[in-house]
Formats: sequence, structure tokens, C-alpha cells
Amino acid sequence: MRTCEGWKEQGLCFPEKCTTQGEIWSMANETQKVGTIHFPFPFTPYSIQEDFMAELYRVLEAGKIGIFESPTGTGKSLSLICGALSWLRDFEQKKREEEARLLETGTGPLHDEKDESLCLSSSCKGAAATPRPAGEPAWVTQFVQKKEERDLVDRLKAEQARRKQREERLQQLQHRAQFKYAAKRLRQEEEETENLLRLSREMLETGPGAERPEQLESGEEELVLAEYESDEEKKAASGVDEDEDDLEEEHVTKIYYCSRTHSQLAQFVHEVKKSPFGKDVRLVSLGSRQNLCVNEDVKSLGSVQLINDRCVDMQRSRHEKKKGAEEEKPKRRRQEKQAACPFYNHEQMGLLRDEALAEVKDIEQLLALGKEARACPYYGSRLAIPAAQLVVLPYQMLLHAATRQAAGIRLQEQVVIIDEAHNLIDTITGMHSVEVSGSQLCQAHSQLLQYMERYGKRLKAKNLMYLKQILYLLEKFVAVLGGNIKQNPNTQSLSQTGTELKTINDFLFQSQIDNINLFKVQRYCEKSMISRKLFGFTERYGAVLSSREQPKLAGFQQFLQSLQPRTTEAPAAPADESQASAPRPASPLMHIEGFLAALTTANQDGRVILSRQGSLSQSTLKFLLLNPAVHFAQVVKECRAVVIAGGTMQPVSDFRQQLLACAGVEAERVVEFSCGHVIPPDNILPLVICSGISNQPLEFTFQKRELPQMIFQEPKSAHQVEQVLLAYSRCIQACGQERGRVTGALLLSVVGGKMSEGINFSDNLGRCVVMVGMPFPNIRSPELQEKMAYLDQTLPRAPGQAPPGKNLVENLCMKAVNQSIGRAIRHQKDFASIVLLDQRYARPPVLAKLPAWIRARVEVKATFGPAIAAVQKFHREKSASS
Repeated sequence: MRTCEGWKEQGLCFPEKCTTQGEIWSMANETQKVGTIHFPFPFTPYSIQEDFMAELYRVLEAGKIGIFESPTGTGKSLSLICGALSWLRDFEQKKREEEARLLETGTGPLHDEKDESLCLSSSCKGAAATPRPAGEPAWVTQFVQKKEERDLVDRLKAEQARRKQREERLQQLQHRAQFKYAAKRLRQEEEETENLLRLSREMLETGPGAERPEQLESGEEELVLAEYESDEEKKAASGVDEDEDDLEEEHVTKIYYCSRTHSQLAQFVHEVKKSPFGKDVRLVSLGSRQNLCVNEDVKSLGSVQLINDRCVDMQRSRHEKKKGAEEEKPKRRRQEKQAACPFYNHEQMGLLRDEALAEVKDIEQLLALGKEARACPYYGSRLAIPAAQLVVLPYQMLLHAATRQAAGIRLQEQVVIIDEAHNLIDTITGMHSVEVSGSQLCQAHSQLLQYMERYGKRLKAKNLMYLKQILYLLEKFVAVLGGNIKQNPNTQSLSQTGTELKTINDFLFQSQIDNINLFKVQRYCEKSMISRKLFGFTERYGAVLSSREQPKLAGFQQFLQSLQPRTTEAPAAPADESQASAPRPASPLMHIEGFLAALTTANQDGRVILSRQGSLSQSTLKFLLLNPAVHFAQVVKECRAVVIAGGTMQPVSDFRQQLLACAGVEAERVVEFSCGHVIPPDNILPLVICSGISNQPLEFTFQKRELPQMIFQEPKSAHQVEQVLLAYSRCIQACGQERGRVTGALLLSVVGGKMSEGINFSDNLGRCVVMVGMPFPNIRSPELQEKMAYLDQTLPRAPGQAPPGKNLVENLCMKAVNQSIGRAIRHQKDFASIVLLDQRYARPPVLAKLPAWIRARVEVKATFGPAIAAVQKFHREKSASS
């Protein structure tokens, strides 16, 4: 851990110049002084909280990447709030002082070389290009010389910039030209494009469908694809960017705080309100459309993708109405437009923005405010981002580049704090890994064919060309699995089964789609919203279309139903509310679009897994992201500082190697901080028991494992968790009322399951945690094996250390252990024993990966008897004192 002395070299501790007196933001609570820094705090903090805030302040000031570990119950959230906002308070004050100094210096006399340019007249600047006359003042000659030197430096910098641009352009060309004979294939692609366009025009002009398309029914017009233009075509036609008219507001320096769930974010906002900064900080909470939409018609769609697409479609309809009058063409009459959202009102959203910044509000309060003001909280909260000092948002909105850009989030020179980050690597990997089934591929192909049959006469050549390319891709994806796109996937038995793993390039070649520009197809899907149109089209079957088309469409509808997974006739278990009100599934093409986007990843950073099962419908194509750092690199590159925090961050080597080193972060920029717990040292008894009651070594490997009989066990359904916990809690409470009859309760859970994190087993609910065996991941998993091979090839192997791949497996195991055993201790007066029931925990490399506050108290018991005696003594003494 760095001390205050260790930061003096970087100018971060300067008692004689310290301006952090807390006078900028009015603080109603007491102020704590740590070193030379003053931290407002709602009460007297623990010493570990003071250390946490001081180290956090230094990391933000120095522009570092910090990995912070603070156990549950130590006030981590409040330490993050007061430490980070204290730094922001001082940063803003220093910035104002510097601006005032520059203004004062710029209007005064010449003081030093740095200020020469502020007081030079035009005559002085013009004289630099002429020979110097004899007897001129020395300062004039000196200025001319320095100006010539600066001009030379500027020319060198410009040349370096041009060289860098050329290198970047070359890298882009090399990245895109991933296949052999790229130039030849590009010509082939252009020729095929021209042929497709020519054939499409001929079909429209001279084919049997050249007659005037039949009249569409009410509401069906919005399902027809609009004429498509690529971004290049739009820029060439207009000469300006699409968003050039948008007025961009300057973003103040801010802190982005993100966590995994909306409930965790709401809890954080609640902590901000209680803090000394609660009345002064400008905070805005961001969320998804699903959480912030107040339009009941849109919200009722249920599916996140459907809600997003409908919302975007309604905003597009509003923009089209503004410029539609002068662009209306007589040959193409629009019968009925999608209604614009009544809550998308700029004036009302501006009022909502001001209200959100005036007083700290969580998501629920923002939602209520939106309903009351009839303003969209989703767009209104985005308007508040530029002026906000603290932005609270979920993981996905920050870590996904496209979502981040759409939300108007700018990370340049800003601070990012990622809380509950113990599973950050898995989160990034999961966000960018996609799996599609043979059933989804066939269903999307059939829907798209029917869509083209219905509206093909109305579509322009560009749309037809891209739709045919998508159909071709779907057909080839099914073929590479060994199926036939024209047959029912449920009844297709595959001759070859098993799992096959391919690089991206090999998969593209094997699928025979290497001549398709997936970047353009992905952009087309995004801009045309074809999946949204396709979903609306399939929703209308059997209800809107004319009666003469019913037999054909009814047959298609029956075929679509046959693609759905079949269910047995066994009695179903009682469904919970979430199951009963499950959202309607989105169009399968929506899911496939994510797979197409994943295939544009660089070849070395991902793999495609072909899983061929008994039938085509059960077979899958899965994209596996091997390098999550490619999506995290932009965050650490743009931000001033990044803080990765959590209650249990051990082992941190995964963050350093897989996330930061692979993202190009120098080791010197990374700072680690881990604090102890607030409980007294004797309130915890961690034991490693190496042998059982019969003196047999305890080693619960896969081959030797056995399952004990359960009393209470973790349920399979999420909705039953609360019921089991309630029964468990009642049994514990009954111990004090029925002495002798009920002596306690035993709750067995699966590591990594529903009860391994996020649930507080404080006080009597968790007096002893027993970890049976070591929960290693399935080493035979193709995904894990490929990840291990990737790390072995990518990361250097330290002398005397295990290979990076093997280290990954052990780290995954110990992360799961640390998350599970941390459930018992939840506050300062809590106590519990922790029993690690496997002799492998006694190995020094394994012990080193336990949290420091547990590792320091671990006792290794070689035999069972002394271990049980130690546990009995511990609980007898603690029960008597409590």
C-alpha cells in the first residue's frame, strides 16, 4: 500500500499549498482531515475508511488505475462517495484559481517566456520573417529565435501526426483485409452488388410483379422498409454529418459511478443523499428504456429489444414529420405514420432535467417525476449528463461502446468508478458473447422470405440486395451446422454431432461467407431496423391480412409454431409472477444481428463454437470473446482515472493481466489498495480442515465427491429463494424459543448460485460458513480450454509461476470461494467461523488468494478433533459475551 510519503514525489502532498478547506461546497457534517486533505463525513469514520479515501484521492489526482478492495460492512460506498467528491471539489477549486491566474497574467506586463505570446503585437509577429537590424533589443532577437524554434517543433509535430494517421489508416486496411486475395474479392463483391442491383431493377421494372402493388391495409405501411442510403451516400449527398445540427453542451468534469443492478445503484444514490454532499452535488441516474419508459404502449412490449426499437422508431417518425412535407413524392404515398411519443417533448424534458439536477433522485423518483411532468425520463436524464457532477449508471451502459455513445456519455478526461467489480471480466465477456440456435436461424429465414413475398414489390433495389444477403448468410449458417434451411429444424437429424471450435476467419471460410461485407450488413440492420419491421410483420399474421391470403399465411404460421420447442404433458410446477408475465420474445433476427456484429471482431480476439446436437433446432453457433480488454481499452485510454472496486477483489492478478495489461495499461499506472475489516480480529475463526473424523484426507475432487443429505437446500427457481430463506430464518428464531428441541438449521447452497452473493446472512443467520471442496470450473469445457490456450499464448509466464491458463482456473475457483465465505460477516459486531473443508486450502499459493482480513487469521488443522474443539470454543465464548 502506498503511504503519503510515497506520493510526495508526484506533488500530491503539499501542506504549504493545500487549498482543500471544504469551503467550496457547504457541508453540514463534520470534516475529517487525513494528511493534508479534508474529507467531509456524516460521522467519525473508521481508520480504514480514512485510508481508503486518502488513497482514492491520490489515485484520482495522479490519473491512475486503482483496484480497491473493502470488505462488506466497512462502509465502502460512503468512502467512495466522500473520497471521490472531495477530490472533485478540490479539482474544481484549483481549476477556478488557475483560470483566474491566467486571466490576471494575460492582462498584465510580461513576466516570463510562457506569457510572451499573450502580449505580443502584430508588428512583433510580422518582424520574425525579416533580417534582424543591428542594435535591436535583445529580447526581440530572443523572441524571434524562440519563435523559429517553436515553428520547427510545430512542423515536426504536424509531420508526426500525418505519419501516425497514415499508420492508423494502414492498420485499418490490414484489419479489414483479413482474407487472402482481398483486392480480388473486393472486385467480386462490387460486381455481385451491381448484378444484384441490376437484377432487382429488372424484377421491379419488367418482371411479373411490375404491375402496381396492391393497396396496403391500415397500419401496415410502417412495416415497409424505407429507402436505404449508406452513411457514405448520405454524406456525399448532403455534405454534412447526420448529427451536425445537434447543439452540443460542454461537459463539466464528472464522476461516472456504475454497478451491476438497479437495486445496487438505488442503494448508492441513497448513500449519496445521506452524505455531506447530498444537498449540493448535481447527480443524475441513468437507466435503460425498460426501466425509465413512461409510455405504457411501448413498455407493454416487454422485451428490451422491442422497447428500444419502438422508441427509436417513434423518434424517427417525429423527425420525418418535420421534414416530410417538402420531400413527399407523388409516386410513393405514405398512408399512415407511426405515432410520435407524447412524452418526447423538449420543453418538458428540459424541465425534468433541471429538476433532476436540482435535487438528488434515484430511478424510481425520476420515473415518478416523468409521469407527473409528462416528460420522458430516459431522454430527460440524458440531457442532464453534461452539467452533472456525478452520473450513476449500470454496467452495460458504460462498458458497451455503442450504448455509451447513444446515451451521450463522454469519457475524455473524466473519472470512472466501477463498483461490485469482482465479476467485471465475466460481465464484459458475457456482454459481447452471442449464441444462436438452428431453430432461430430457420425461423428468421422463413420470416424474411415471407416478408419479401409480401412487400418485395414495394422495396427499392438497395433493400432487396441487403435482404438477399441476409438470407444467404442464414442459409450458410444452417448449412455449416449440417442442416437444410428449407426443412423443419425439429425433424432434422444431424449426421455429425459434437463440438467444433473455429477461429473467426476459418468459420467465415467454412461457411462460404467470406465475400460478404459484414460491416455493411451490420450497419444496414442497425439503420433500417429490419428486425423491428419483421417482428411487426409476424405479429399481424391471422389478424390483419386479407382473407384471400389466409391459407398461405396460416400455413406459414403453423410452420413457425412447429419451430418452437415442444413441451411435455407433465404437470407444470406453479409459475411465479415473473414467469406468468414473461415478455413476448423478440424477433429471432434481433438475436442474430448480435451474432453478425460479433463476427466483425478481430480474428485473434474471439472464437466461434459450433455445437451440433441431435437435431438442428438444438444445435447452436456461439461467438466466444477471448479478449475482454479490447472493449475496456477505450475506457482506460480516454478517462483521467479509473477505479475498480469491490468487497472481494482477490485474486487481483486477473484484473492486472487480462483486463489492464492486455488493454495497454502500464504496470506503473496500476495501484492496489486492500483494507482490513472493521470487526475485532477475534470475531472470526477461519479453519482449514485437512482430514475427516476417520482421519481420511479431505480432498473433494471430481472423482471423489459425494453429496450429503440436505435439510434446507437452494431451490432451482429464483422465485422460491425467498420462501426457503423465510423458512430457514423462522427455524433459527425458533432455537431461542424451543430450547432443546430445535438446535439450529443448515442451509446448503451451490457455489455461484442464487445464494452465494447479494444476500446478507448476518448475525444468527450465518454463524458458520462451511466450504466443501474447491469449486473449480469444468476444465473440459471447450470455452475454458480455448481461453486458457489464448492466455498461455498472449501473457508472459513469470519465472517459477504456473502458466497463465492454469492460473486462470485457480483464480476462478478462489473468486467463487471468496464471494461465498464473505456472506457471514456483515457489520462491526458480527462474528462467525469459516471452515474450509479440503486439504488443498492449506497450500500457500491457495491461501495467498484469500482476502487479507481472512488470510491473517487462518488456522490449519491437520485432524478433525482439534478443529471441532476450536469451533466449539469459539462459539461458546462468543455466545456468552453476546
